[in-house]
Amino acid sequence: MKQLVIVESPTKARTIGRYLGDEYIIKFSMGHLIDLPKSKLGVDIEHDFEPLLEVIEDKKKIIADLKSSAKGITSIVLATDPDREGEAIAAHIKELLQGKGKKITFNRVVFHEITEEAIKEAFEHPRDLDNHLVDAQTARRVLDRLVGYQISPVLWQKVRRGLSAGRVQSVALRLIVEREREIEKFKKESYWTIHAMLSNKKQVTSNKKEDVILGSKATPESDSGSSTRMTNGEVEFELVQIDGKSIETKKTIDLYDGQYTYAKTSLNPEEKAKTILHKLQEKSVSWIVSEVDEKETRRSPLPPYITSTLQQDASRRLGFSGKRTMSLAQKLYEEGHITYHRTDSVTISTSAIAAIRTYVEKTYGQKYLPPQVRVFTTKQKLAQEAHEGIRPTKISRTVKEVEQDLGRDYTKLYEMIFRRTVSSQMADAIIESTTVIVDASPVILGSKATPESDSGSSTRMTKGTYRFKTNGSVLKFDGFLKVNPQALQDTKLPRYVQGERLSLCDIRSEGHETAPPPRYNDASIIQALEEEGIGRPSTYASIISTVVDRAYVERVEKRFEPTPVGVAVNDFLVNNFGDIDDIPFTAQMEDDLDEVANGKKEWVKMMKEFYKTFEKQLKAVKNAERVKIEVEQTDEVCPECTKGLPAGRQGNLVIRTGRFGKFFSCSTFPDCKFTKPFVEQTGLLCPKDKGNVIIKKTRRGRKFFGCSNYPACTFAAWKLEDIKKEQPVLKT
Repeated sequence: MKQLVIVESPTKARTIGRYLGDEYIIKFSMGHLIDLPKSKLGVDIEHDFEPLLEVIEDKKKIIADLKSSAKGITSIVLATDPDREGEAIAAHIKELLQGKGKKITFNRVVFHEITEEAIKEAFEHPRDLDNHLVDAQTARRVLDRLVGYQISPVLWQKVRRGLSAGRVQSVALRLIVEREREIEKFKKESYWTIHAMLSNKKQVTSNKKEDVILGSKATPESDSGSSTRMTNGEVEFELVQIDGKSIETKKTIDLYDGQYTYAKTSLNPEEKAKTILHKLQEKSVSWIVSEVDEKETRRSPLPPYITSTLQQDASRRLGFSGKRTMSLAQKLYEEGHITYHRTDSVTISTSAIAAIRTYVEKTYGQKYLPPQVRVFTTKQKLAQEAHEGIRPTKISRTVKEVEQDLGRDYTKLYEMIFRRTVSSQMADAIIESTTVIVDASPVILGSKATPESDSGSSTRMTKGTYRFKTNGSVLKFDGFLKVNPQALQDTKLPRYVQGERLSLCDIRSEGHETAPPPRYNDASIIQALEEEGIGRPSTYASIISTVVDRAYVERVEKRFEPTPVGVAVNDFLVNNFGDIDDIPFTAQMEDDLDEVANGKKEWVKMMKEFYKTFEKQLKAVKNAERVKIEVEQTDEVCPECTKGLPAGRQGNLVIRTGRFGKFFSCSTFPDCKFTKPFVEQTGLLCPKDKGNVIIKKTRRGRKFFGCSNYPACTFAAWKLEDIKKEQPVLKT
């Protein structure tokens, strides 16, 4: 008798079909088949928050096909994804297919990679549905529905029609809004640094193998992808102390999601730096090497990727959004190239580690293999240890194979996963670090230093002594960097001897400003959400895409800035639902959901505890004041008002934000309904026809830069930096 196997996607069905025999019929559900209704709350609050699920309209044909395939079948295998959502989908499929009087056995199989070995192992050890996981997913859906569908109508009344709120997305929005205000509040301070170019009139030469500088066509040990800066005897030193006191000071300020520390020097105002500069330019100043500290340090590889770190690295290295990364990873998983991509565990199976170590030894040699297996510990307190970190299913599968199979973007992500996985079981990189301290003063007491002098002298600081420092490093052994290179710049310093005298080649001061906390980008917002315990691996991408799609925030130069609408929504939620729209509450709810998943808490009881407070807040907010969305004022008079109104009653144009972005509107709205499109200028000229470069959006809402003379000129670019490089030079 044949068995029916049900998965979520056609791709997964096709991949599994390679490994299962003719006794299996494989079908797919295309995700959820039943869900809460879109047009109403769909939760029976009076009866233990029962979700009123209904069949999704466009899934009726799929359900009919599944029911037809199940006729005469006595065994159905539910092979949906190995997480809470997958468990809930499996439970819904069972509910739809079991029927009354039917004698069908339902088995649940779980696998974290789509390989022949994993599939056969899973089918040999089926289990029952995990009702605790189903309950946790049900609780999340009900909780999000209660918050979203009951706060959103309030936003329509108090802010603007058409707005919506989400339990977790609102906290992400708050992070971005709070950061913007912290940036606005930050008071920039000017300070100066002093840099001296010093020479011992020696060239960097060495015939020793261990002194070969990385980046040259050197030895196998040096092929790490790092770059090298060679010196010719002149080295830049920076002033760090005056009379034994450090000139650097650090200040820490409290932020909404932690602390921010920034540094500056005590060289302020500029006259102070200039005074020191003039003193150090005097010929009577001696520049003596007081310390030479050489030490060997080791750098260890990072663990395999988890969902959050994969999205962060894909953002930093490849420029992918979280949504794009998860879409690519989903396909790589379903095609059998990587393990399951929604995970918070860094562990790897014993068999996979053995395969990786064999690959490293055969490909790079014994010296690249650490004597013992590396074991990484998962930081998350409730990580799903049954899952693995994200890794290739077969370490022997090359990047070229994936490229031929899927294409360029998939290949980029696969290569990143491959390198991180292999490097995680490789030897440490060994770096030789050198720190050189030079004291500059009119007199160095206790020293008999001469131009030819040697190392035996000692120094002690006198008043008027200025201490300078420089650092150098050389990668002695690349280790894991052989496979997973990082942005290293090796600087080989000349050989210095304590007590030797250096000559001053040049000295200068540089002005700086303290920088405020940075705005969030895709990588840093995911990191913040993870560290605060907000959301889970499967939700990070949707959290970000939701606040962007709702036009609450926008990406500006790859960083998030809140829109006036986003600020208004955030302020209203903070003022009226401060307990819910906050980090501690949201993180606690995630912990509660984890306890439901582990069978330690009842989801209905959890919901009752939450709703008791939430219901009171909903009643109280009816009396809340309406929030005004801030508009940007302009000096341009409304052209409609000038046609018949006296000067005192004419309105100016203001910049408002709507569903489709910014637009010009009359300040007297709704009395005057004049509007016109808003064109955002960049201040740059088109490299093709010298027209103005303006900011545009694709159909999907992604920003790009194009010529204002379109369609006569079709110039367009994704990055502002690329256009700046091609700006015409103005003649004076």
